[in-house]
Amino acid sequence: MTYCIGLRLNKGLVFMSDTRTNAGVDNVSQFKKMHTWTTPGERVITLLTAGNLATTQAVVSMLDERTKAPSDRSPSILEAPSMFQVARLVGETLKDEIQANDPAGQTADSAFNSTIIVGGQIKGSPPRLFLVYPEGNFIEASDETPFFQIGETKYGRPILVRVYDPEMGFEDAVKLMMVSFDSTIKANLSVGLPLDLQVYENDSFTLAHDRRIEMDDPYFNTISDGWGDALKQAFLYLPNFSF
Repeated sequence: MTYCIGLRLNKGLVFMSDTRTNAGVDNVSQFKKMHTWTTPGERVITLLTAGNLATTQAVVSMLDERTKAPSDRSPSILEAPSMFQVARLVGETLKDEIQANDPAGQTADSAFNSTIIVGGQIKGSPPRLFLVYPEGNFIEASDETPFFQIGETKYGRPILVRVYDPEMGFEDAVKLMMVSFDSTIKANLSVGLPLDLQVYENDSFTLAHDRRIEMDDPYFNTISDGWGDALKQAFLYLPNFSF
């Protein structure tokens, strides 16, 4: 399992993903879940992947290969005219890969299933963020649904719902996402550090920040300890129940 977040702000997009994969408690490893393609000054596209690792790696490899040798039958995401068309290409590639491995069809309960967050900006249009399903269809982030989560989503969702504000700056957004990840990591062993972080500012067509947060990262550890202490204090501050 994994955990990934794509967050849409008025200032731009923020992405965060963990790197843990496991096939049981005695088979834990690390794989990158965040993948980016850029054409300087023209487009930035980021994918976050969750689900069957072989499926997601095949999809990313196919998309990458097509950027080197595109054709009419296999168009490149670096030549797509819009982020909508990028999402369509990602969805079609994901659907085809699942179908190739599971003749029963591309369904959400397939052993080869995967979900993908794709976001970015192409010159001439605003930044956009999509959630791509195993069936190949997708939805777009909106004012009502401003962020997407994939993987182990339930533990980190409450803080996002309560605190998210489209006007918040990148610094607060990263802090919010770290709290969400910390809550998930504390509750589920299948999610873990290191984390990958990317920040994209509107109309920059380059990544403002692209870094890995390691297990000994002092800021993440400060957030983790501080959030735990703050929750305890908030609990003690609430009025006692009376029988």
